[in-house]
Amino acid sequence: MTSSRKNHTTRRDLLRGGLAAASLGLLGDEQKAGSMQTPDKSAITDVAGIKVGHFTDSRRPTGCTVILVEDSAVAGVDVRGAAPGTRETDLLDPVNTVQAVHAIVLAGGSAFGLDAATGVVRYLEERGIGYNVGVAKVPIVPAAILFDLGVGDARIRPDAEAGYKACKAASSNSPAEGNVGAGAGATVGKLFGMSRAMKSGIGTSSIKLESGVTIGAIVAVNAVGDVFDPSIGKPIAGARTKDGKSLVNSMAAILKGEPLPPLLAGTATTIGVVATDAVLTKAQAAKVAQMAHDGMARAINPVHTAADGDTVFALATGKSSKPGNVTLVGALAAEAMSRAIVRAVRAARGIAGLPSASEIG
Repeated sequence: MTSSRKNHTTRRDLLRGGLAAASLGLLGDEQKAGSMQTPDKSAITDVAGIKVGHFTDSRRPTGCTVILVEDSAVAGVDVRGAAPGTRETDLLDPVNTVQAVHAIVLAGGSAFGLDAATGVVRYLEERGIGYNVGVAKVPIVPAAILFDLGVGDARIRPDAEAGYKACKAASSNSPAEGNVGAGAGATVGKLFGMSRAMKSGIGTSSIKLESGVTIGAIVAVNAVGDVFDPSIGKPIAGARTKDGKSLVNSMAAILKGEPLPPLLAGTATTIGVVATDAVLTKAQAAKVAQMAHDGMARAINPVHTAADGDTVFALATGKSSKPGNVTLVGALAAEAMSRAIVRAVRAARGIAGLPSASEIG
């Protein structure tokens, strides 16, 4: 028997192996999955039908990110944080009429940032994209925001013009990560106050199956809690010690009795989108969004707090023409989400008073 790490099978290893094997049966005879491909440059834009564009404000760290699906996509949403800021999420309830959306907006600026969606609607209308109501085509653009008003001048926040510019910048290329778009002003580790927090950002990832199905994620990480890399089980960014030189591990500190300062509701929030080119119904997309929150829980602790408005949208473009199994797609969406969260933190660059993961050991 050996105790070496090389020969030690972890619970995570078993999960990955199980997902790859299970996909053979879950996707059906025409979708034998084989293995999962996860290149370092993977992105949500690997999902056919998805474009991503950022607008980053040069005046202070804030911005917005648009996920465009110009041919439309079935969509679902799941909100877990207690302080969400959203638009058009009720429309995504499976019992409601409209079945598809044309874009999702993620933005900084707290509730003010929801205005970015107006610019996205204008961009799509100019191109004749929207839900046909006879007298007009109405673009369906759900949105979610995070709180970044405490980083720089709070009077500067994403507006309709920012959303329009993000659309103009959108492409199917791998989007930039880190201090851009909705992640420009994102921070993590705020349980003990902003003076001990760290810089975060936006990240993306994807998982490709040999069956031809792809699942991707993009997420702006602005959490109250710490960010963990699930592959090593340790925090990589979050609340720092009082001298600011190392990570404190917020949950460990709480368990030791360190008191928490008052924290206003709605001053954080992690927002993201998972997407697949498989065919899903609206109800199935909602379930995938729900399952994707498990990826947040693996990578952020604590998560879904009273100060967070954590929101995940799910998109199904159907471009692969292959029916997706909800269990498999949802499980892989959670995995893609946790990977994107780690990438958001690792790609971030520090700013004054807010160091990045690369600066804190």
